[in-house]
Amino acid sequence: MDIACKNSLFTSLCEQVKENNRIDPERYNNQDIKRGLRNADGTGVVAGLTRICNVHGYVMSEGEKLPVKGELTYRGYSIEDLVRGSHGQGRFGFEEVVFLLLFGSLPTPEQLSDFCELLSANRELPEYFAEDMILKAPSPDIMNKMARSVLAMYSYDDHPEPENVENVLRQCIQLIAMLPAALGYAYQVKRRHYNKESMYFHQTVPGLSTSETILRTIRADAQYTEDEARLLDLCLMLHAEHGGGNNSAFAARVLSSSGTDTYSAIAAAIGSLKGPRHGGANLKVTQMLHDLKANIRDISDDEEIAAYLGKMLRREAGDGSGLIYGMGHAVYTLSDPRAVLLKQEAARMAEKNGYGDEFRLLDAVERLAPDVMLKVRGISRAVCANVDMYSGLVYRSLGISEDLFTPLFAVARISGWCAHRMEEYLTGNRIIRPAYKPFSKDKPYIELKNR
Repeated sequence: MDIACKNSLFTSLCEQVKENNRIDPERYNNQDIKRGLRNADGTGVVAGLTRICNVHGYVMSEGEKLPVKGELTYRGYSIEDLVRGSHGQGRFGFEEVVFLLLFGSLPTPEQLSDFCELLSANRELPEYFAEDMILKAPSPDIMNKMARSVLAMYSYDDHPEPENVENVLRQCIQLIAMLPAALGYAYQVKRRHYNKESMYFHQTVPGLSTSETILRTIRADAQYTEDEARLLDLCLMLHAEHGGGNNSAFAARVLSSSGTDTYSAIAAAIGSLKGPRHGGANLKVTQMLHDLKANIRDISDDEEIAAYLGKMLRREAGDGSGLIYGMGHAVYTLSDPRAVLLKQEAARMAEKNGYGDEFRLLDAVERLAPDVMLKVRGISRAVCANVDMYSGLVYRSLGISEDLFTPLFAVARISGWCAHRMEEYLTGNRIIRPAYKPFSKDKPYIELKNR
């Protein structure tokens, strides 16, 4: 069969797929189906219990959803207190957060020191892993390469199956420690193969924090300042966990509920986070920012900005999605505490590193978008900026490539995924299996010659 015939056949098959796989959205409404596992009022369908994290953004009063200031707590501790408690005392906080998420309590000084040493001792990838699994098979997307690397770790583990809680915990700690190295190698080989730029590899230095290790790995000169490392540490702390209902954590729990291995569960979570409706949203905000700068003549003119945002909502501008990226959240209403903390640092670093105009433009989007959404879409509910609004600008202020925005999210969030895997492993004891209601009619079989 020649290419033309193949193309014709493929086009025909695609049309058949479209015809037989589309479901009228009205059918969902008629059947009271919880699309996206969401209730009609936007709240999530309760699928389980967790002690790991609480994401609080509204209260229900007499059946009405009322907006409140957003709160994020890890094991009962507010994210603001965790940031203030570590950075206020001049130490990095991500490792402390990882300990808290995995073990359920804040570490003592001795426990924190021992845990940091444990992570440091497990930073290196297995011997020849980078050459065989990463360098020989470059990927245009670092997230895919990280997922593949995690899956490949199964083959390097003498006890890869979830034999007991001790084994699962060992695997989780090793993956948390090694993922920055997988990110670094994947980034370098992508630079060489796809960008035609030089690769550079730096040996792991014992005793460095996760944020220091990352900056040293991705920079040609392996140099960074204390201020830069603390800012990246803040990003890691804010992205470490966000409840069992977020798409990637739920993916990890769904796979864990089947009894599969740790590597499969975490690789699935990485695949979930890659999506632009989840972790990939920070890159979408950056792309939106480029578009706004190219099309708005005066970034100090609120009327011009608001008019362009209206065009975006009407799918007349932007990427045609009808979305204002960085605005809105499934839970938060009045504020996203992560965005509040990041915005403060974004303002400081943006002015310092020459991104002041970009910050002011994002700030204007945050201020103006709710009113524009009300006028164009009739959306009257409280809409706040989410963490993705400012995380990309912070990364750019640190000189971090856009290729790494979502992978850095994964390096942080794997701590939450592992905590949820442990909780599901210990207390789930039942495979997660929601139902889908079929509505196709029974049909008599037709012999091939009569079709």
